Amino acid sequence: MIELTRLNGSRLSINCDLIKYADSAPDTVLTLVTGEKLVVLEPRSEVMRKTTEYRASVLRSAWPDAENALAAKRGRDLQILAAESEKSTS
Repeated sequence: MIELTRLNGSRLSINCDLIKYADSAPDTVLTLVTGEKLVVLEPRSEVMRKTTEYRASVLRSAWPDAENALAAKRGRDLQILAAESEKSTS
């Protein structure tokens, strides 16, 4: 869940997986998958940043070794590209 601020200053926590889309008109209006609309003080870019950070934290919790696994995969992908490049220049 992410924490946002209503126009009246009160704080609310929202399940960001329920956000269907966010508009800036000029206030930030969140439309939920239920059809409910929420107006918040934070700009749309801040809502997006908080959502991304929240989802990243969920993934880090679920797969704590992801960084090491992804680094190893990137290294292997680079080896494959180098080998393919060598073949094409030979």
